[in-house]
Amino acid sequence: MQPPRGPFRAAELLAAGALTRTQLRRDHDRIYPGVWLPRGPLTARDRARAAWLWSRRRGVLAGLSASALLGSKWIDSDTPAELIHTNRRPPPLLLVHDETLLPGETQTVRGMPVTRPARTAFDLGRRLPLTEGVQRIDALMNATGLKVVDIEAVADAHPGARDLRQLEATLQQVDGGADSPYESLARLLLVRAGFPRPQTQIRVYDEYGHIVACIDMGWKEYLVGVDYEGAHHWTDPVQRQHDAERYYVLPELGWIDLRLTARRLHNRPEVFLERVGAALIGRGCPKTW
Repeated sequence: MQPPRGPFRAAELLAAGALTRTQLRRDHDRIYPGVWLPRGPLTARDRARAAWLWSRRRGVLAGLSASALLGSKWIDSDTPAELIHTNRRPPPLLLVHDETLLPGETQTVRGMPVTRPARTAFDLGRRLPLTEGVQRIDALMNATGLKVVDIEAVADAHPGARDLRQLEATLQQVDGGADSPYESLARLLLVRAGFPRPQTQIRVYDEYGHIVACIDMGWKEYLVGVDYEGAHHWTDPVQRQHDAERYYVLPELGWIDLRLTARRLHNRPEVFLERVGAALIGRGCPKTW
């Protein structure tokens, strides 16, 4: 038997003679009771599989565990795994939900039952605070192509579910064009400040019809854009070169492209909002904020 590469139930491998107890304790880490992992980095997908094995393969992965397996980014390994399961006494870093799943609301991913994207978003939007719910559903939509109408269809099938108003408020703000949680946060900041809702992932073409830039969000009719600059914009030489070229080209094409960093977003958001407002007014946007 091959050595385990991911989470496993220790009792099964010990019984099969694939591991000794000494090897188990020396080379592996315990994730959940009875479930171990070869020593090394732990991913959100590893934690999800470990949770499913803890349920003795009876649970359905849901919430952020389902999101991770469906391709969503930005889910840390120390985020609690989530299961729909009947055991109401889970160990630490594992959340169990007693929920009704209708036919067609699950699929198999990597051999494990997982809630489908629309059902996953339905659960996230009800359980999470609005800002985090928007960020998480944005990421899921970005990864899977999920649409709001798909999530609303699941809500219609569960008219008595809890926190449907929370879900409705969250769905009014989501946009799968966000490429990161910070982009989602920047968009929410703009909307809450009263600005017209920005379009996301705006493609900009040159006179020959070639794409020269894709702006994170903005207002195409006013040629005002906003780009969030994560750490890779400073640490990746290729990205720096690309940024230098696009920030030269965009003004030539009539665009005002405002750059936003995490520090500005957290510490001086009013400065960012003032600059956006001035740019929009200068381009003829009626003031609504």
